[in-house]
Order: sequence, then C-alpha cells, then structure tokens
Amino acid sequence: MAAEPVRNHSAEPPPHPGRGPKPALVSVREDLPRLDRLIHEKLRLGIISALAATPSLTFRELKDLLETSDGNLSVHARKLEDAGYVDCEKSFQDRVPKTEYKLTRKGRAALELYLNHMEALVRAMRGHR
Repeated sequence: MAAEPVRNHSAEPPPHPGRGPKPALVSVREDLPRLDRLIHEKLRLGIISALAATPSLTFRELKDLLETSDGNLSVHARKLEDAGYVDCEKSFQDRVPKTEYKLTRKGRAALELYLNHMEALVRAMRGHR
C-alpha cells in the first residue's frame, strides 16, 4: 500500500489572480478622509446641496425640488437638523404653517469636506486605470 502524501493544511491557497486589494489603492484609502455617511445618503445630499445654492428653502420648495414625500423629507431633514447641519425655522404665513431650512456653517463645512473626499476618490480612480 502506498503512503499518503503529506499535506500542509496551514498553508493558504495562492490568491486568485485579480482578487484582493491592489497595493496602490490601499495606500490611497489610508490617505482619504472618512466618508460622511450622514451626507452621503441620496436625499440628505440633495437637501444639503440645494441649501448650499440658496440662502433658504421652504419645506414645500425642497419637497418639490427633490420630488419626495412629506414624511421622507421630514425624516431626513430632521437627521440633518439633529447633526447641526441644517437650521429649521417654523412660523405662520397667512395662518398657514411655514417651515424654512437654512444650511449652517457646520453643514457647509461638512459638505465641503464631503466634496473634497469625492474629488479625491475620482482623482484616485482616474489615476489607477
């Protein structure tokens, strides 16, 4: 009877070609700031971007601009307000409730950082084709 070949179970199989992080991209990831997940969500990014382009917008204007529901806009605007990125002022105009949103300095700084991060990602991707 022939002896069984000795197998080294502790050795890892060779990596599959094309899989795993590329060394150049690993160093790029370490140099990039962390993505602001609060702003990155589509509707919240829309709110922040719209407010960055104008002094203020009402709830109705944001809702129409972003083509979303009252509830969806309310939930996402509240998250931005809780983070200090957006100020919300409620008042009445001709006996009708009016909610107006403005981007805060903190919100503008967060958007600037987010945009810088995205630009760095684009540069990194274009440089590693």
